[in-house]
Amino acid sequence: MVFYYLATIFLFNNPICSPPEEGALISSPPEGKNESPTNISHLLFGLIGSEKAWHSRKAYAESWWRPGVTRGFIYLDVAPTGDLLPWSPSSPPYRVSENISPMVARIVHGIKEVFRERHEGVRWVVMGDDDSVFFVENMVDVLAQYDHTKYYYFGGQSEFVMSHHWYSFNQGFGGAGIILSYPLAEALSNYMDSCLRRYGHYIKSSDHITMLCIADLGVNFSPLKGLHQIDLHGDLSGFLSAHPKFPLLSLHHLDVVEPIFPGMDRFQSAKHLVRSADHDQTRMLQQTICYHRQSSWSVSVSWGYSVHIYEKIHPRSYLQMPIETFQPWHGGQPLPIYMFNTRLPSKDPCEAPHVFFLKTVNRTQEGGVVMTYLRSWERGLPPCLSSGNHSAAYVSRVEVHSPSTKRPEMDKCECCDVIHTDGEEGLKVKYRNCLLTEVIA
Repeated sequence: MVFYYLATIFLFNNPICSPPEEGALISSPPEGKNESPTNISHLLFGLIGSEKAWHSRKAYAESWWRPGVTRGFIYLDVAPTGDLLPWSPSSPPYRVSENISPMVARIVHGIKEVFRERHEGVRWVVMGDDDSVFFVENMVDVLAQYDHTKYYYFGGQSEFVMSHHWYSFNQGFGGAGIILSYPLAEALSNYMDSCLRRYGHYIKSSDHITMLCIADLGVNFSPLKGLHQIDLHGDLSGFLSAHPKFPLLSLHHLDVVEPIFPGMDRFQSAKHLVRSADHDQTRMLQQTICYHRQSSWSVSVSWGYSVHIYEKIHPRSYLQMPIETFQPWHGGQPLPIYMFNTRLPSKDPCEAPHVFFLKTVNRTQEGGVVMTYLRSWERGLPPCLSSGNHSAAYVSRVEVHSPSTKRPEMDKCECCDVIHTDGEEGLKVKYRNCLLTEVIA
């Protein structure tokens, strides 16, 4: 105790310090410290929510939570009441947060509370909000690439530049998920009370406080592109149709955007997306681009979500930029607005896509996956004349065939062939291995 007290004084007097020596702030070595592959049992989730919001938001968690498999808790501000009782076995088990003030301190303190559960074999502690959807298999695959016995602080960045300007460019935005290795979670838990006394009464963002506390331990932030804060409003389809080349890990703030599938509400949309991910999380939202050269068509597939058909051959570098169907988190802000490049919606028939959304997912007899995407609305534009007047307006259905095996490494996009006969309402896309130097001719 004397050593820890002295170490705490040193940290207060030296807020910017080198990383602690191994074991300096860890009371015991992490459990499960062996070379077995990381699996879902090694992840411990701490979801932060409120009793009032959980009545509606529990549908998000129940879309991805696997009772008896996923480990963790939902932390409520008060005990559940009303239609929350008896507690649903499809929801994460609940805990009532300690009475910590102010509210931002309660959220940060949740890291200590979930860590105290000390489940055997935990390697990673994942904190998130109750309105987020997590893709746990992808998370396991990504975290398996890192040494869980070292200090790691992973998180997602905001899509909105000003969010970073207001808070920090070096923090994880916790709604989308903050991931801490076990040793760092333990060190942070030991330092938590001192840190909250230091920052909790004048820093107004729980994510910012978390970053400051971790920085005091000598650990820097490492962003993961698959954790999506979704600091956006409106129609998210342009963003989800051009996902970065990184495994999808989470989607936050689904309550503040329009339902991501037409004809469904927000909860139905989340369940529909997760059901498709159950067939293959490694390809979820991964963008694959291929061409039907006889018609001068470019076809962009966001696996498990949408298909875009363009009546012109466009380079991949162009199609990989999201169409700005969405609005910024706050209006009236100076440029730049987003943390990524976008392209504006266009009424040019050579640049505006025909848009199709996922309808069904099935397994083939050979073990592959076949997805059907249906047109949701007419484009309402004439054909693209500059590429030969090959209209795609009559295409109403797209079938996408992909392998049953996991997606190859993320070093390169997958490739595909487009199979279509002029005049047919259906179009087929078949995934295949890329050629060594495959580029646009």
